[in-house]
Formats: sequence, structure tokens, C-alpha cells
Amino acid sequence: MKTIFYPLVIVFALVLLSGTSEDDDQKNSIQGVWELENRYTYDNNTVIDTIHNVDGYRQIKMYHEGKVMWTRFVPKDSVEWFGYGSYNTTDNALQEKLEYGSASMMRIIDTMRIFSFKLVIDKNHFSQITIDDEGNSIFSENYKRIK
Repeated sequence: MKTIFYPLVIVFALVLLSGTSEDDDQKNSIQGVWELENRYTYDNNTVIDTIHNVDGYRQIKMYHEGKVMWTRFVPKDSVEWFGYGSYNTTDNALQEKLEYGSASMMRIIDTMRIFSFKLVIDKNHFSQITIDDEGNSIFSENYKRIK
């Protein structure tokens, strides 16, 4: 009886301990695929304007295991926008270090590779907020999770 009981207890305990669902793992994780919903401009840390996407405009970001990729499509613009690099997060900060991008992005990467943002995140939305030298919010991109 003991030879059957102890293995069953161990298996049952392992099942209980490994019961973390995928939803719990992704609760406030930036890992996944995100689409830009809109952008905010701020004055005195207060949203003063919302910039909605024009028809056909699409910006997607993908975060996975320390790597970030993003692309932007603007229907009335022939300029390509995409980038690739690494990222790290803390509870309230996002830092992206871009390594490669489209020709238009490479001109920016040549002068600035590291982009730091205040991060506000929940399970299905996140905002990357650009702050000034005094810590005031000035601009944000607001994303919704699509995967």
C-alpha cells in the first residue's frame, strides 16, 4: 500500500504546485504581441490630447524572451519603419536597446540606441510614457494585447 500511496501523493503535489496558468504568467508581462491603439500628449502630467490612428495606420510590437521587434505601416507614407533589439522591464520602467532597423530607423539608432520609458501595464494594455528630465510625462504610446 505504501509503495502506491507515496508516489500518488508526490504526483498530486507536483500537479498542484505546477498549476500556474498561462493567464497568471502573462498577467502583467509585456511578453506577447501588441498593437498601438492611440497616443497621448501631456501637460503637467495630465493628458491634454489623444491622437487616434488614421485609417490603415498600424504599429505592432512583439516582445519575447528579452527581444523586441516592431513595425509601423503608414498608408500614405513610403518610408519604412521597423526595428529590432533587446528590452528589459521593471515594475514601472521599460528600456529598449535597438540594434537594427529600417533605413529611416537606422538614422535615429546612429544617434540614440537606448529608449527608456515609464511603463504602465496590466494584462491586456500597456503604455510606454516618455518623460522629461524632471520626471514629467510628455508623450505616450498606448497598446492593446493582440496575442
